[in-house]
Amino acid sequence: MSTTAKPLQRGATEATMEGGSPTTSPGSCRPMAMRKGVANAMTIDVEDYFHVEAFASTIDRKEWDRLPHRVERNTERILDVLAESEAQATFFVLGWIARRHPALVRRILADGHELASHGSDHMRVDRLSPEAFRGDVRQSKHILEDAGGVLVRGYRAPTFSISRNSSWAHAVLLEEGYRYSSSVYPRRHDLYGSPGAPRTPFAPIPGFIEVPLTTVRIFHFDVPASGGGYFRLFPYRLTRWLLDQAYRANRVPAVFYLHPWEVDPDQPRQHQAPFLSRLRHYLNLGLTEDRLRRLLGDFKWARMDRLFLTDGAEPVPLITSWMDRNSRSR
Repeated sequence: MSTTAKPLQRGATEATMEGGSPTTSPGSCRPMAMRKGVANAMTIDVEDYFHVEAFASTIDRKEWDRLPHRVERNTERILDVLAESEAQATFFVLGWIARRHPALVRRILADGHELASHGSDHMRVDRLSPEAFRGDVRQSKHILEDAGGVLVRGYRAPTFSISRNSSWAHAVLLEEGYRYSSSVYPRRHDLYGSPGAPRTPFAPIPGFIEVPLTTVRIFHFDVPASGGGYFRLFPYRLTRWLLDQAYRANRVPAVFYLHPWEVDPDQPRQHQAPFLSRLRHYLNLGLTEDRLRRLLGDFKWARMDRLFLTDGAEPVPLITSWMDRNSRSR
């Protein structure tokens, strides 16, 4: 059920909106006045190329330690690009990665970014029992906090796998000391998605916030505006236009994400993987870094915790029936 509450604190002021009219088409080259006044959330899911769900049927978990590790170098490339733009981000780091690359965790924190959890071993939440999930997020939190010496409050499920069959996960996360999740993708996809879920931040249970990945409702379709593979698939101007439209429609900061392997066109190829998996994974890898630089220049970016957990933030709506497809966010 849903209770009436004010929306989350927005990243813009009235003065921000007065400087010009909004972009009306993807081809417009003139930046919107709001772009540099509204901080959106930049997030990085820190995993290596062999962790991805698309290769789960191809690469045995037992082989992970035997494969070339490229995550440290690729994450450091992203950190360097962020530093060039003085942008801050939230890094959702696998416990598996933090255990093997603790210096990377320290570099993330030294550069002023938020450290958050991506789980321990890249296990889909909807394939775990509540007890197994509790063990996974508890272990991840301990590993990250030991490596970084900071409190970890944020979580993102591998493959956005908190959905209809795993909505119980929010209560477990709260009990384990997490404050927010960014694991719900309110659209339909063959590997993930929660069509009908709210498109703006909400409280699935009291005391806990879910910040969905950003989509834009266009002609009854939820169009992704959150990056990932779509950042490589869509022309850059379309991505920029979608982010503009997302703020106009949702009136809250957008959530954007990338993986370190997406800036690595020279990563080992998995020729035995299904064609669709290879197409999704390898498409336009050589374009990602330059597009990221443009994105960081066109918009203002911040950490998740500073956008959604600040003391002055207004409360988000309590929507406990968020998997009811008839329950729509605004």
